[in-house]
Amino acid sequence: MRQYSIKQYGLFLIAVIITGIFLFPIYWMITTSIKPTVDVFSTPPMIIPENIQFDAYIKNLIEDQSILMYLKNSLIIAVGTSLLTLILALPAAYAMARFKLKGSGVFLLILLVTQMVPGILMAMPLFIFFSNINLLNSYPAMIIGNTTLALPFAILIMRPFFLSIPRGLEEAAVIDGCNRFTAFIKVVLPLTKPTLLTVGTFSFLFSWGDLIFALTLTTDESIRPLTMGITKFIGQYGTEWDSLMAVSTIAAAPIILAFIFLQKYIVSGITSGSEK
Repeated sequence: MRQYSIKQYGLFLIAVIITGIFLFPIYWMITTSIKPTVDVFSTPPMIIPENIQFDAYIKNLIEDQSILMYLKNSLIIAVGTSLLTLILALPAAYAMARFKLKGSGVFLLILLVTQMVPGILMAMPLFIFFSNINLLNSYPAMIIGNTTLALPFAILIMRPFFLSIPRGLEEAAVIDGCNRFTAFIKVVLPLTKPTLLTVGTFSFLFSWGDLIFALTLTTDESIRPLTMGITKFIGQYGTEWDSLMAVSTIAAAPIILAFIFLQKYIVSGITSGSEK
């Protein structure tokens, strides 16, 4: 049986404490959503709920089903953003990995700089552009807006992976009668499953948690995503904490589930091609 040193136990304890600190807000959000309103404002704060009730979930999912409309909008926008990001990022990353393009280094630098640009700087120009072409208050406007933030990340993740794939695989496919496009579809693309899942997942999460574009590009409640639906529980004269936390828990559930079930693929997708 392996023996661990005191230093290793100490590092493990520190890791547990740090993890607990990061997870405590999620725990507090979930417990607040199932507490009675009286317990929410108890002093001192009730860390472990004594009375558990699901009135906030029943109220917002069964009695008042308006939250389902926001969920549907978020799902459409997030899935659309993931698909559009993959469609644009795949050929761009492959071309930058396989061809000696003039100015590719400058383009990579632009992509890196784009990652540091706040979303609000992209939202205002897009608002002006979409208003001129009558595209505001539509799913395409939200999908395109979120794709502008997800696309640079997707290209930067995919390019190293394509660099790590031996060119000999495509050359062998060409010898067998494939052209470059069919070699990409039949040989290279099947190898990109971890990267596709990584990029698709992160693009989905980027758009799922977006508030800037939802606030800027939409005024119609029938188009707005869940992040805007959450704000209706924050009023001028008070906040419905139980409903706010219940809907926030529902909004966080896809993110938590995605990392639980896809963490193996996400980690391997991020690290693929890292040696390059």
